[in-house]
Amino acid sequence: MEYTEIIYEALLETLYMVSVSTIFAVIIGIIPAVVLTLTAPNGLKPNEKVYNILDFIINILRSFPFIILMVAVVPLTKIIAGRSIGTTAAIVPLTIAAAPFAARVIESSLREVNAGVIEAAKSFGASNFQILTKVMLKEAFPSIILGITLTVINVIGYSAMAGAIGGGGLGDIAVKYGYHRFKTDITIYTVIILIVIVQAVQYLGNLIYKKLTK
Repeated sequence: MEYTEIIYEALLETLYMVSVSTIFAVIIGIIPAVVLTLTAPNGLKPNEKVYNILDFIINILRSFPFIILMVAVVPLTKIIAGRSIGTTAAIVPLTIAAAPFAARVIESSLREVNAGVIEAAKSFGASNFQILTKVMLKEAFPSIILGITLTVINVIGYSAMAGAIGGGGLGDIAVKYGYHRFKTDITIYTVIILIVIVQAVQYLGNLIYKKLTK
């Protein structure tokens, strides 16, 4: 195929953007997820003001369409990445877009932990920190893996959109060759590759989840 090398390079760019962005998003997202879990009305340290403010901020960040967000954070992207376009530059808006989503799925996993298990830990004299790290995070870990899987799939979709405005990757190839040069076969190939990646990620996430829950 004439464009094999170009598609291969675009695939590597997409994998690079998705993997790095997801890692940063999960690292950033776990902090507000833990705070939301602790300060929730039924949390270990309820605090309505902190919970409502953080909940509001995350909702605002999640409501931004990714294309608009990518343009809005151009100044920040230039500061962090040194440029506003390209694969590395796209990691900044991808991380900002994915972090609130990661925070929500991790928070949801933590709050699903059986209240009876938490009460049992309290009865044994466990501190809030011990309950969080040795009970809640441990019990919620399989569910968190599924949440991270969803985050990765979300980021894959974002990365394709990033390519449409100079982010590189498969989205860039689809627009540059498939749309502007009317190479329909290129568009089809990129869509198939993205579908395969999503299926592989979902399969891997489900596999890890099953192993952890055995």
